[in-house]
Amino acid sequence: KPAVPSVPSAVTEPPPVAAAAPPPAPAASEPAIQHPIEEPVAAATAEAPRTLDQSEGVVVQALSALLGSKPGASMVRRDDFVRRAVVTIDNLGRAHAAPRLWPVNPMAGKFGVEPANGKEVISQANSVRYSAFVAFAESLDSARAATLYKQNYPLFQAAYKELGYPRAYFNDRVVAVIDQLLATPEPAGPLAVKLTEVKGEVASTQPWTRYEFADPKLEALPAGSKALLRMGPENSRKLKAKLREFRAAIASGPGKN
Repeated sequence: KPAVPSVPSAVTEPPPVAAAAPPPAPAASEPAIQHPIEEPVAAATAEAPRTLDQSEGVVVQALSALLGSKPGASMVRRDDFVRRAVVTIDNLGRAHAAPRLWPVNPMAGKFGVEPANGKEVISQANSVRYSAFVAFAESLDSARAATLYKQNYPLFQAAYKELGYPRAYFNDRVVAVIDQLLATPEPAGPLAVKLTEVKGEVASTQPWTRYEFADPKLEALPAGSKALLRMGPENSRKLKAKLREFRAAIASGPGKN
């Protein structure tokens, strides 16, 4: 019989390999905390942390323990203190800090100016308006204030999250703002100011609230630094000393000069 030609077997090709899916994008990590607040040992055995809205009595009690009957204690606004403190500290590092949100009452009197060499400068008497507040701040025990702040830190962090910073760490913001304040320049001599130009025919009923620094560099400083400048050099130096004390108690690493 004639030979039957062999039929080549079908070549089986391996099934196509699906391209490997790219690895999932890493989830946004929490920003690294620079200045952590350690939970006090005593707090571990305390009752469950209160929510921000339930903490009013606890905060008022802590403030009373810190302030006592010191002259000037009435300057502190104790209603919703934590939220007021958080929003004001955050705003002191920005362009504007609204007085209606401050945790302290605004100083009495009007911002004073006087003529000098054809310009208007901040009156030297203006610093007197801040003397009582500065004396009150100096009288506070910085270490005790820092301890109370740490013990109630979860409330401050909750208020900061509520303010719109869910992934940021409030104590890092506190230290950053303190560093901005400590970096406030200390110019020699009276500081020149000018009225902010307001276009329109309606006259301002409070022109003393419209002054700004004539030096653009000073006017560009954050709200907290401009407040220190308005207080006068001596008051500014005293408050900076208290800020250094508080910073040393809440921050990791060396402080700013």
